[in-house]
Amino acid sequence: MMKDQKRFDAIAQRQGGLKQQLTAAQMTMLAIGGAIGTGLFLGSAYAIQMAGPSVLLSYFIGGVIALLLMGCLAEMTSEHPTPGSFGDYAEFYLSPMCGFLVRYSYWSCVVLAVGTEVTAIGMYMQFWFPATPVWPWVLLFSAAVVVINVIGVKWFGQVEYALSTIKVLAIAAFIVIGIGILAFSANPTFGLRNFTAGGGFFPFGLTGMWFAVIVSIFSYLSIEMIAVAAGEARNPVVAVKSAFKGTILRLFIFYMLSIALMLAIVPWRQSGTSESPFLVAMNVIHLPAAGGIFNFIVLIAALSAMNSQLYITTRMMFSLSRAGQAPAALGRVSKRGIPVNALAMSCIGIVVSIVLSVAYPEKSFAAMMSISVYGACFTWLMIFVTHLFFRRRHRQTHLKFRMWGFPYTTLAGAGLMTALMVSTAFTDFFHMTLWFGIPFTLLLIAAYVCYARQAPLPAASPEVSRDANGTP
Repeated sequence: MMKDQKRFDAIAQRQGGLKQQLTAAQMTMLAIGGAIGTGLFLGSAYAIQMAGPSVLLSYFIGGVIALLLMGCLAEMTSEHPTPGSFGDYAEFYLSPMCGFLVRYSYWSCVVLAVGTEVTAIGMYMQFWFPATPVWPWVLLFSAAVVVINVIGVKWFGQVEYALSTIKVLAIAAFIVIGIGILAFSANPTFGLRNFTAGGGFFPFGLTGMWFAVIVSIFSYLSIEMIAVAAGEARNPVVAVKSAFKGTILRLFIFYMLSIALMLAIVPWRQSGTSESPFLVAMNVIHLPAAGGIFNFIVLIAALSAMNSQLYITTRMMFSLSRAGQAPAALGRVSKRGIPVNALAMSCIGIVVSIVLSVAYPEKSFAAMMSISVYGACFTWLMIFVTHLFFRRRHRQTHLKFRMWGFPYTTLAGAGLMTALMVSTAFTDFFHMTLWFGIPFTLLLIAAYVCYARQAPLPAASPEVSRDANGTP
């Protein structure tokens, strides 16, 4: 085991130069900030139209998968807190090619997720400025988020904590208001009867409910960033354990309760997909200025998610560069410990969102979500597979954190993710997922065989050999 640890330490040392300044509270909010964003506030509209009221089961199943994933990640991250995270784990416990595939698949997935968030921001701004196009707002808010990420990880953590706190308080307020409306309103259109009206609880059968699980995975996407952020945490093991316990419980409650209340207030056939169903619910309640206030909240939510996702794609590209699998310039860090070049590269999703919002303003969000889902499913599947090999290697090791129910829980997670990936081929909404994903994976394999496999790993440089605080 000591020999294995030294080999993994060599992988981790390639990624020196980042500064360990994130607290456990900031890491928890970072994961919540990433997962409570457009996937919930706007993506849930698509899930509702796929499944009807049974979308509750869809998000429950997605939440269970997310819980299993977080358990696997918490176990591996407690042993190996590195910025490359599950990309490094796949490289070490599976093969260098698997590490290459995981890093690039996840990077491309979250880069497009950044695009969905900023596109949603442009759509939300049309609530106040209906005559304006989406793309100017995309540019404006993108610039603000890039500046936050350039200043430094400590400032980034503080901003993200504040934005995520606003989201958490807003969802808590929505839950309290929703419960109050159902308990005291005499309006006959409100109530649990909406769960069975309009075609019953399963208006599109079990298949509709299952297809909506795919949207829920996109909604929960970014909880895994706790593992990536551990490389910049002050006390990684404590922070990971605390963030794991705090994040998944809050997400489960927020998602299930808020969607249930939303369905009880607005009949699912009236929610549509052109705006957030939360905003629709606020308009139905007719509270003074509620629509404008909640539109501001969902805008903050998208801004927060975009902020945290841009952070995570930057670290993954940084890891690729330090592994010798991307240009060396992308692995350089600024005096503040920020991989600025990797950050610039990770803004591709913003560029794509601008192009699509101009060319296909009504379909840009759905198109990017459909393509992004492949990378999300592939990455989550590979995390489960990596955990199986991790445990095989650590059978005799006293682990700092132990996932319960192994190997059955890990196998269940891997099986469910495989089934979801296959299911995308049978949906109308996700018809682009495999059409994009399979050729993309084959292209990555070819790139690895032709170039990355032969590329020498970067030697330790003064930048790489800095200590955890970024000092020589």
